[in-house]
Amino acid sequence: MSGYLWRIAKHTDTRLKQAVNAGTGDNVETLAFMLDNWASIIRLTVEHVEIVGVGVGLAILTGVPLGIVITANARAAKIVLYLAAILMTIPSVALFGLMIPVLSVIGQGIGFLPTVIALFLYSQLPIVRNTYTAITNIDPALREAARGIGMTTRQRLWKVEIPIALPIIMAGVRMAVVINVGIAAVAAYIGAGGLGKLISRGISQSDPRQLIAGAILVSVLAIAADYGLGWVQRLLTPKGLRSPSRTGRLALRLGAWASFRKSPHHAQ
Repeated sequence: MSGYLWRIAKHTDTRLKQAVNAGTGDNVETLAFMLDNWASIIRLTVEHVEIVGVGVGLAILTGVPLGIVITANARAAKIVLYLAAILMTIPSVALFGLMIPVLSVIGQGIGFLPTVIALFLYSQLPIVRNTYTAITNIDPALREAARGIGMTTRQRLWKVEIPIALPIIMAGVRMAVVINVGIAAVAAYIGAGGLGKLISRGISQSDPRQLIAGAILVSVLAIAADYGLGWVQRLLTPKGLRSPSRTGRLALRLGAWASFRKSPHHAQ
């Protein structure tokens, strides 16, 4: 019996060593592939950043004003947020497939344009919702104080409400960027370019080097973008709100980004 158990243990140890050696070999091959193709990887990374930057940038230009506008009407806010949530639930492959026949009319069924439109649509929910949540949950006493010193509605918005809401708005932008870095990788299947090309080639050619390299690079890009935007968020946040204790109290007051107040008296 002991001899049988010893043989099982020896066989298991051998298989584990083989698996470790194979994994180490794949890692070395992947690193060698990345070093040998660094110029192509840089080009694909620039393409990826360009796609995400244009899509999210357009979403910021429309989503932030929309989030501010709907704070004046609770009913409109519900409709807009529900529509944005519905867009977020559509699988990216399905959305790309829907746009192919529509945009083919103008000769842009695949490639850059449908990808940017998709990323624009997917960015709406986090940006609009965070903007709406941040503005509606500002302490009413701050608004009253601004009115008391004679500020107009426009002055109150630009000098009081937006500076206080900016950290939460930026959190929505960061969320949109991280989400869309991953979605943009899928767009390689419709000829959009970017780091998703490595993943698609790795799957079609059964090449683990390209597959692993693409997955790692997309993940690193998402993390780098999040940290970079976090630095921008801190830079744009008023100095009076940068203290950890003040930021913590502000976060508790504004609530989690994923929820918003539904009571009508909060949409002032």
